[in-house]
Amino acid sequence: MHPQAPTGAGRPTPRSVTIVQRRLTHYRLPLFERMRSSLQAEGVRLRLLHGVPTASERSKNDEGQLAWAEALATHYWLDDRVCWQPFLRQAAGSDLLIVTQENKLVNNLTALAQPWRAGRLAFWGHGRNLQSERPDGVLERFKRWTTTKVNWWFAYTELSARLVREDGFPASRITVLNNSIDTTDLRSAVALARLAPREALRVGLGLPTAGPLGVFVGSLYEGKRIPWLLRAAEAIHACLPDFHLAIAGAGPDKACIDEAAARLPYVHALGGVRGERKAQLLAAADVMLNPGLVGLGILDAFVAGLPMLTTDRGLHSPEIAYLQSGDNGLITADDLGAFVNAVVQLLQDPAQAQRLRAGALQAGELYSIEHMSDRFCTGILACLRQTPSA
Repeated sequence: MHPQAPTGAGRPTPRSVTIVQRRLTHYRLPLFERMRSSLQAEGVRLRLLHGVPTASERSKNDEGQLAWAEALATHYWLDDRVCWQPFLRQAAGSDLLIVTQENKLVNNLTALAQPWRAGRLAFWGHGRNLQSERPDGVLERFKRWTTTKVNWWFAYTELSARLVREDGFPASRITVLNNSIDTTDLRSAVALARLAPREALRVGLGLPTAGPLGVFVGSLYEGKRIPWLLRAAEAIHACLPDFHLAIAGAGPDKACIDEAAARLPYVHALGGVRGERKAQLLAAADVMLNPGLVGLGILDAFVAGLPMLTTDRGLHSPEIAYLQSGDNGLITADDLGAFVNAVVQLLQDPAQAQRLRAGALQAGELYSIEHMSDRFCTGILACLRQTPSA
């Protein structure tokens, strides 16, 4: 059933859905392209409005572009803690407006207060700021208050949905997206890379051919706890002298990595890696290490069948829900000794390592951009079938 309303002439009026993104990243492009096509088949037009990143975010080199997306004026204040992106005029006439739930996006307040709600308003988000240093502070209490002021919720993961339900939002109007990225090309590239001997892969990457290899792949910023990871690498190397750590990524903490690599022969700074080179690195590795914030990067580990090891620091994004400790990876106590012992024991236990690798590969089949797009579009159509006052 197409979510269309008849006009006086008997012709259907196409519905319009607008998604607002503070900035557009390259890993979201396949999702929006797929959603646009799927919704168009249902008689629904998808519009995407997006702004620009902060100066520090530009160093991540993860921006994306879509020819059909619409630019938003973007203003950052107070050291990027506040963002203003006036979107209501561009979004006027939308049957459904989807915005991310972030306190820094003060333009969301205008959407919440608008009497224009002949249309519908939905949040897409984590359900809570899981990295907040003051989870019971006034900002987080305000955020929880806004949780119930929309028509629909698109929750990143089941963890996000649980938090939204706890704040009083009805489960019947929550869509769990199982947040993902397009892993198809990476999965194929890793499989192709594994046709070559691991020694050859490591030589091509400038890495030692022998010994266990841990990898970190992601953005290099404070939340990832890079200095902590380097201390862990030093302790792991003391237990396993042939252990090496390869760190791939870009960001504000890159200088810290470069300094460590110049000083420690078992630490290797590879810079940003994508495509074939990223696949080769994952295929050559034994484990993925990230003691800090775990987010979508966990999918890299799953696709490559690498156990991810992290800590219960409490910094994680909702995708931590995908990591089932003991089944497809390990979550240790937030203690350097506990983390190091877990890594060392895993690297010395082939049976456990094989079991976790199998679990990671199995998890990789569950979380895909195709499933996420289907869930998103199904939720959008369900929301459009409801009256805006629901």
